[in-house]
Amino acid sequence: MVNRDILHGTDSSSLGNPRGFWATVHLDPILLVLLLILMGGGLFVLYSGADRNIDVVKAQGIRLGIAFVVMVVLAQLDPAVFRRWAPLFYTLGLVALLAVLLVGVGAKGAQRWLAVPGLPRFQPSEYMKLVVPMMAAWYLSRHYLPPRLRHLAVGMAIVLVPMAMIVKQPDLGTSLLVGMAGIFVVFFAGISWKLIATFFALVSVSAPVMWMYGMRDYQKQRVLTMLDPQSDPLGAGWNIIQSKTAIGSGGYDGKGWLHGTQSHLEFLPESHTDFIVAVLAEEFGFVGMLVLLTVYFLIILRCLHIAVSAQDSFSRLLAGALTMTFFIYIFVNIGMVSGMLPVVGVPLPLVSYGGTSGVTLMAAFGVLMSIHTHRRMICS
Repeated sequence: MVNRDILHGTDSSSLGNPRGFWATVHLDPILLVLLLILMGGGLFVLYSGADRNIDVVKAQGIRLGIAFVVMVVLAQLDPAVFRRWAPLFYTLGLVALLAVLLVGVGAKGAQRWLAVPGLPRFQPSEYMKLVVPMMAAWYLSRHYLPPRLRHLAVGMAIVLVPMAMIVKQPDLGTSLLVGMAGIFVVFFAGISWKLIATFFALVSVSAPVMWMYGMRDYQKQRVLTMLDPQSDPLGAGWNIIQSKTAIGSGGYDGKGWLHGTQSHLEFLPESHTDFIVAVLAEEFGFVGMLVLLTVYFLIILRCLHIAVSAQDSFSRLLAGALTMTFFIYIFVNIGMVSGMLPVVGVPLPLVSYGGTSGVTLMAAFGVLMSIHTHRRMICS
């Protein structure tokens, strides 16, 4: 007779074993340590980016603490729970996005927030970064992989509907992240290179139409500013010019912690949020950026290992998509701060000041830990 504890990978006779402990609490120690290093280093840089404002650091610490609790709670749930409830989560997300468009709270020319009496206001689009890939993975994993064309069409519709609703808020940056999270699921499900080439061909052909009729004036300005920031150095190009100046002035080992001039002399806007990587590059130079990217690389590598070792299609698709979404966060933020991509308001994950995105990211890591620690041992 096979011991039930062995089937679940938690042998009760090894309670003193570190592996047994981590399996019991359903946390991955390698990923956990890397995340703590990233968050701790982020608070260290944030203190400088916020011009030594300890209140900002305390507020960020509280938000990260809440995000950590969310991660731990989600890690305790079996992946079967996410698979079972994915359609309901997705439906509730669409209802919330519709409510935002109808009765949402506006700020800075955008209507992205939802205020519910008795609760703090929240941004449903952040919730969809987790739910859209979960729903796409639920649908595609129910069919043979690689999926047939009609199943791919339904999978893309699952992604495009909330993406279009988020664009209407308008929130181009979040809509792209939500879209990429879902598209990664479709990609990992297995599609031919012919379909991939067709997709990129359609995007290329439709780009002029999107430029003329699908993009707002401020979005067009961001693209033009990326191409030539010197065309308006005191206006639209100011952020990028000052950011690139800060990055370049850091040199090999930087100017030293708290000794950055661009941020502390208020040349660099949003130095504790979207442009915090410029603060890090100025104060710690190439060495500091190399350390940051190494930590990010190790986190992604560990998450990819979790995705590859997952034992069912739903878990593999979801874990792969969440991992690549984290990568997109990093790629887009560093790309826009260095002037290689338009500024779209994407924070540097778990380093930039902010609460909602941090909770979403840590929730995703909780799902990844759930997938990894709830694996069943295969017994012969």
